Amino acid sequence: MSNEQQDSISVPMVKLKEDAILPSYAHENDAGMDIYSAEEVLIAPGQTVLVHTGIAMAIPDGYEAQIRPRSGVSYKTMLRIPNSPGTIDAGYRDELCIIMHNASTSIGEADLLTLAEKKNRHGNYRIGKGDKIAQMIFARVARAGIREVASLDGIGVDRNGGFGSTGI
Repeated sequence: MSNEQQDSISVPMVKLKEDAILPSYAHENDAGMDIYSAEEVLIAPGQTVLVHTGIAMAIPDGYEAQIRPRSGVSYKTMLRIPNSPGTIDAGYRDELCIIMHNASTSIGEADLLTLAEKKNRHGNYRIGKGDKIAQMIFARVARAGIREVASLDGIGVDRNGGFGSTGI
């Protein structure tokens, strides 16, 4: 699909810190833009922190930004984005911060681990200034009109079940 055929939106962004890095696509056909840390942060085992990006944006009405983990960070480290995907509403204008959790249960064999970790080891993790910490995807949002009804019988098809109802 050529760039002319793809949906595109213009998202105004402002650097709240002079050395903040604006989100960017690493490759032409990437769905997610890389998001960068604007600070150095130490995350101890079991700790959840806000990682500041140093940017703010004005998402167009009818869209949301979804914050998702980077697959390499999730696979190779114990760092997680617990509310994934996180939603940023069009009306939000404050600094973009990423909620990160260190799922380590112990300090482990190393004193300090970084995002360059490759063995998914437990321990204290240091996020460096300028590290790629998450990815952001923009998506259209439909507004739902709610109407109360007495019963859902006869509306659509009831697939009868959830929470593992189709087997393991």
